[in-house]
Amino acid sequence: MVNFNGIINKNSELLFDSTNRAFKYGDALFETLKVENSQVYFLEDHYFRLMASMRMLRMEIPMTFTLDYFENEILNLVKQNNLNSARIRFTVFRKSGGFYKPQTNQIDYLIEATELILTQKPTYKVDLFKDYFVYSGLLSTIKTTNKITNVLASIFTSENKLDNCILLNEKKHIVEAINGNIFLVKGNVIKTPPISEGCIKGICRKKIIEIITSLENYKFQEVEISPFELLKADEVFITNVIIGIQPITVYKKCNFATLVSKELTIELAKLI
Repeated sequence: MVNFNGIINKNSELLFDSTNRAFKYGDALFETLKVENSQVYFLEDHYFRLMASMRMLRMEIPMTFTLDYFENEILNLVKQNNLNSARIRFTVFRKSGGFYKPQTNQIDYLIEATELILTQKPTYKVDLFKDYFVYSGLLSTIKTTNKITNVLASIFTSENKLDNCILLNEKKHIVEAINGNIFLVKGNVIKTPPISEGCIKGICRKKIIEIITSLENYKFQEVEISPFELLKADEVFITNVIIGIQPITVYKKCNFATLVSKELTIELAKLI
């Protein structure tokens, strides 16, 4: 079952046609959320990120779109699908009509709930994806449905028997992984690319930064990161709301430790 504009429908039902602007122009945003035991993880952070992104894309926010409404629509769908734990995709798109210029800024939304299956590999191998770059502009920092670079990087990952790829921007700086933000550890310094490099304003990224800055034994830096720094790092890890923290263990001929990522995983669990 899916939720389309507040109405529960079977997933097999036709919900929209070929004039849909998400399909035609990628005129859409989405949030990926995690639900366990009827609790939406980091609910307020997701809600306010979605609202800010909608304003940025000049979408009209309905008066009904309150925090409570957002939460209830998600949890009701989880219940309708008889799920205890779920991966949620909340997609917002401008109503059909127009060419590049829309006829309206009003929106439709679609919520999908699938069973939450978590797997964390003890060996996790990555490499750089250098065929195409992420543009280091403000639009790259929001979760639009224009993710062709991530799609191509995922195909590259499969073809090369990797677990993930690290994306670069046009300056050939590290931006993020295919499905999350990236952090490097060297000694007691933990660093991640700033938003200005084009990385997604990740919810888990935000929480990890809060944790690191609260710990006296680590120094945090938001700085431009060259791919060469990967070769010198002690640890590298990826963050997203579904997995939390995924340590990278292998990059080219480098093997990384996982001590810091395990420590931060414990601290992250305390915020839930």
